[in-house]
Amino acid sequence: MMISAHELSRIWQAKSAALALLARSIGDDGEDSVQEAFLKLAIEQPKPSDPVAWLFRVVRNQALSQRRSQKRRLERETKVVLAREVELGDSWFIRPREIENQLDSQVAIAALGELSEQQREIVILHLWGGLTFRQIAEVLQVPAATVHRRYQESLVTLRVRLRVEAPR
Repeated sequence: MMISAHELSRIWQAKSAALALLARSIGDDGEDSVQEAFLKLAIEQPKPSDPVAWLFRVVRNQALSQRRSQKRRLERETKVVLAREVELGDSWFIRPREIENQLDSQVAIAALGELSEQQREIVILHLWGGLTFRQIAEVLQVPAATVHRRYQESLVTLRVRLRVEAPR
C-alpha cells in the first residue's frame, strides 16, 4: 500500500523545513534532496513503517552523496584550473559557492559547528526534526542508546560553548 496524498502533505507541512536544515548542515542546498525524498516516498511500496524517519534517512543519504559528488567535482575542476594556470600563466580560480545556515545567532552556529558531524545531525534531527531517539537511531543506523548518549554529550558541549547553565 502506498502513502496517501493527504499524509504526504501533512508530513511535508510538518517536516520539510527540518529535512532541509539537515541537508544544509551536511553541505547540500537542501531543497532538491527534500523534494527527491518526498517523490521517492510517494512511490515507495510498501509504505515505510515510519515515513518520517525514512525521509530523514533518505535526505541524509542524498545530502552525503551530494557532498561527496561536489567534493569530487571541485577536485577535478581545481586540477583543470591549476593546469590551465601553469599552461597560460593565468591566475584565476572560481571558488565554490559556500552554503551558510542562518539560525538565530552566529554564536549558535559556531557552537553547532564545533560538534562532530554525527552529534550535529543528532541535535538537528531531535530538536528541529522532532524525531525520537529511536527514529534517529534508525536514520543513522546506530543503537538508540548511542544516539541518546551522543545527544547528552552534545548538550553539555553546547552549554559550555554558549555559557548556558543546565536546567535544575
